[in-house]
Amino acid sequence: MENKLTIEGGEFLIKKTEAHEIFIPEEFDEEQKMIAQSCDDFLETEVFPNLENIDHQEEGLMSNILKKAGELGLLGISVPVEYDGFGQSFVTSMLASERMGAANSFAVAYSAHTGIGSCPIAYYGNHEQKQKYLTKLATGELLGAYCLTEPGAGSDANSGTTKAVLSEDGKYYILNGQKMWITNGGFADVQTVFAKIDNDRVYSAFIVESSWEGITYNPEEKKMGIKGSSTRQIFYNDVKVPVENLLGKRGEGFRIALNILHMGRIKLGGNVLGGAKRAIDQSVNYSNERKQFGQLISNFGSIKQKLAEQVIKTFISESAVYRVSKNIDDAYEVYKNMEGCDYGRALMDAFGQFGSEAAIMKVFASEALDYIVDEEVQIMGGMGFSAEMPADRNYRDSRINRIFEGTNEINRILVTDTIIKRGQKGSIKLFEKAKEVVAGLDNLKDDYTPKGYFEDMSHYVENFKNVALMLMEAAVNKFDRKLVHEQEVLNSIADILMNAYVAESTMLRVQKLEAIKPADMYSLYKDILDVYVFEAASLIYKHALDAIYSIEDEAMTEKLLNAVKVYTKVAGVNTKDARRRIADKLIEENRYCF
Repeated sequence: MENKLTIEGGEFLIKKTEAHEIFIPEEFDEEQKMIAQSCDDFLETEVFPNLENIDHQEEGLMSNILKKAGELGLLGISVPVEYDGFGQSFVTSMLASERMGAANSFAVAYSAHTGIGSCPIAYYGNHEQKQKYLTKLATGELLGAYCLTEPGAGSDANSGTTKAVLSEDGKYYILNGQKMWITNGGFADVQTVFAKIDNDRVYSAFIVESSWEGITYNPEEKKMGIKGSSTRQIFYNDVKVPVENLLGKRGEGFRIALNILHMGRIKLGGNVLGGAKRAIDQSVNYSNERKQFGQLISNFGSIKQKLAEQVIKTFISESAVYRVSKNIDDAYEVYKNMEGCDYGRALMDAFGQFGSEAAIMKVFASEALDYIVDEEVQIMGGMGFSAEMPADRNYRDSRINRIFEGTNEINRILVTDTIIKRGQKGSIKLFEKAKEVVAGLDNLKDDYTPKGYFEDMSHYVENFKNVALMLMEAAVNKFDRKLVHEQEVLNSIADILMNAYVAESTMLRVQKLEAIKPADMYSLYKDILDVYVFEAASLIYKHALDAIYSIEDEAMTEKLLNAVKVYTKVAGVNTKDARRRIADKLIEENRYCF
C-alpha cells in the first residue's frame, strides 16, 4: 500500500470529495450487522429491564452487567486478537458504540470502559502491560477508568497538580494527588492516572490498580443525569506505583490524554446516535397512540415538523460520523505500514490526524441529541414531564454530552484553530486556497445557472466552504497570533465549518444511496438533504455576518458581505411538504427507518 493519505485532517475544506470515496452506514457487512444485533439483544435482555435499578445504583449491578458484556465479547470489539479481543475496525467499534448509546447510564459506563478506560493501554502500553491488563479489560475480568480531571484542572487539563516522585530504591513512583469526575470510579479495577513526575511541565501516565494501598474515594456524586453512572473523586496518598507501570514514555502523558480525547470525541459522536434513534422511536410511538381533538396527534402538522426534524438531525449526524470513522480506518492502514509504527501509535496518529473532524462530530451530534430529546418531551406534552416516562431520563442524560470529552465551547475553538494551524504548518494548502477565494471576490457575481440536482448541491457545498475560507483568511490577517483570544470569531467560523462538513457528508451519502434504495425511499433522503442544506445556508449566513462585523476590516467588509450573499444563496425548498413526507414515513413505520 502506498504510504499516502487519500485525504488529510481538515482537507475536506479545500479538496472536493466524491461519493465513492466515503463510507456510508448502508454498506455495513454481515459480520458488522451481527455485532450490532448482539448489542441490541444484550440491551433488551440485560439493560433496558434494569434502567430504574441502574439509576438507583443498585450495589454491584452496573459492574455485573459490564462483566456480562465482556463474557459476550462486547468489551473487546476493537482490541487486537492477540490480547483476547476481536480486532475489528474502528468503523465496527463505532457501530457498537452507536447501538450501546441507546442505554442511558449504561452507555456511559460501557463507553468509559471500552474507550478511555482501555484504549490508553491498548494504544500506548508495551507487550507486558497489554498482556497483564488489556487481556482482562477485553473480557471484563477487569474494569477500567480514566483519571485526568482535577478540581483545578478541567478544560485546562495539563494544569493539574497530581505528582509522582521516584522512590529512593528506584522501584516505585510515589503518587500523590486528587482526581474528580471519574466515570466508573466506584468499581474500576484499573485506572489510567495522569501525574507530573518531579517538576515536569507536562503529564506522564501510569497504570494504577484500585486495590493498592493509599487510594481512597469520596462518596458517589449526585448528578443531574446519568444517575446510574458511577462518578467519584479519587485521592492518592503515597501510592506506590511500580516503575514498570509507567505508560508510554516520561512526559508523554499529555499527548496520550489529547489523542485519547480525539478518540473519545468521535466515539461520543457515534454514541449519541443510539440515544437519538431510541428517542425518535419513543416519540413516534407516543404520537401514534395519543389522541387529542378526536384524532392521533401524529396527524398534526406541528408534530410532524418535530418528528421530521428529529430524523433529519440524526441522519445528517450519522452521515458525517461514519464518513470520518472510515477516514480514521484508512489513515491507520497507511500509518501501520510505516517503519517503527506499531498498532497503537498508528491508530493514535490516525485519531490525531482527524482531530478537527472529531471535534465537529462531538459538538454537532451532542447538540442534535439535545434537540431530539427536548422535542421528545414536547411531543409527549404533560406526560413528557412525568418522571414515569422515558423522556425524563433521556432529557437529563443527554445534557452531559455537551460537557464530556471537552466542553462544546472548547471543541468549537479546536475545530477552527486546528484547521488554521494545519494550514500555517503547510500540512494542508489552506491559505493558498483561501487567498484564491479572496482574490476572486472583486469579480464575484450572482449568476449561477442550475445544472442538475447533485451538480447544484455540490455547488452550494463548495460555496459554504468558501465562506469559511475567506473568513479564516480575514481573521488571521486582522488578528494574527491574537486570534486565539477572539473566541467569538473562532466560534462563528466553527459553526460554518461544521455545517459545511455535515452538508457535504449528507450530500455524498444521498448521492451514493441512489444506486441502493428504491425510488420512493430515495426521494425521502433527498427531502432530508434539501431541508438541511436550505437551513444550513441561513445558519451560515448568520454566523458569517457575526464574524464579519466582529473582524471589522474596513477594506474587506463590503466585499465579504457581498460574497456571503452570493455564497449562501440556494434554491428555495418547500420545507413544510418535505418534512411532512419524512414524518409520514416515520409514522407509517412507527420507528426510525432511515
